[in-house]
Amino acid sequence: MLIRKRHRNDPKSSEITPESVYLKRRELMILGGLAGLFAATPAWARTVDPAAEDGSRPAWLRQQVSGAKAGEPRTDEKLTPFDDVTHYNNFYEFGTGKDDPAAHAGGLKTHPWQVTVAGAAERTGTFDLEDLLKGLPVEERIYRLRCVEAWSMVIPWVGIPMASLLKKLQPTSKARYVAFTTLADPKQMPGVDSPFTGIDFPYREGLRLDEAMHPLTLMAIGLYGRTLPNQNGAPMRLVVPWKYGFKSIKSIVRIEFTEKRPETTWNLLAPREYGFYANVNPEVDHPRWSQSRERRLPNSLFNPNWQPTELFNGYDQVAGLYKGMDLRKNY
Repeated sequence: MLIRKRHRNDPKSSEITPESVYLKRRELMILGGLAGLFAATPAWARTVDPAAEDGSRPAWLRQQVSGAKAGEPRTDEKLTPFDDVTHYNNFYEFGTGKDDPAAHAGGLKTHPWQVTVAGAAERTGTFDLEDLLKGLPVEERIYRLRCVEAWSMVIPWVGIPMASLLKKLQPTSKARYVAFTTLADPKQMPGVDSPFTGIDFPYREGLRLDEAMHPLTLMAIGLYGRTLPNQNGAPMRLVVPWKYGFKSIKSIVRIEFTEKRPETTWNLLAPREYGFYANVNPEVDHPRWSQSRERRLPNSLFNPNWQPTELFNGYDQVAGLYKGMDLRKNY
């Protein structure tokens, strides 16, 4: 178990990989020649300037992110470099390649942004993002991210505990699940009309209400001390660290409280491969990927950086949510 309480030597938000280091790393990668060819996500592939993108965000959002307090849990694992976090992504609305989101998401307009809240809750309607998030606590949390494709990262997210947001929306006694929907705008997202994704957009995901209310569940609005880059799900995305990454839906425009389990994109597309729960489990393989180990980014052809996978991605404080449940059947 690698989760630890914050130590005095743990980095503060302001100390995590400053911009000068990012840019220096970029220069070194360019000069690295062939060595860069084997990097999982070379920094010279950047097509979006994250500093400029962050500066374009509204002042209230930048202030919330910069004022985040350190949250629990922390980890002493090495953070995945910013370039890898922002240039190795699955976001099919912008293409199926790992570098497509960074290449094509720069034009996504994230301000103004509205979110519709519907279903079994006292506070429903369409809200400006600022009004939806106003008054809620903002924390930095360092979480492992585990993709079903058997690669992983360690990311310093900035976000709002999901329980705080849900309490503000006041779900009723009929609410058993929370459903989420991503923006699907072909004018801004070239992958939406692409015949190669095989996805019926908009992208949809969902959680049981008790999962959504768990203290680990985060509604992220930033990473590495900045507002979220477009390719990482700006302006707001879900982060559920004990589940495979496809559950952490990006660029959310709708939240709905439901009595029945909501339909979710990958479960509809391939139900034998992608279960509704999608808990990280080294004992339950995907048909195309063993889940017993994972490639921790950054890695290379000569250093794949394999690591053993842990049940619930190591966050065993969520085990009580699934007490008595057959995790092979409910994958």
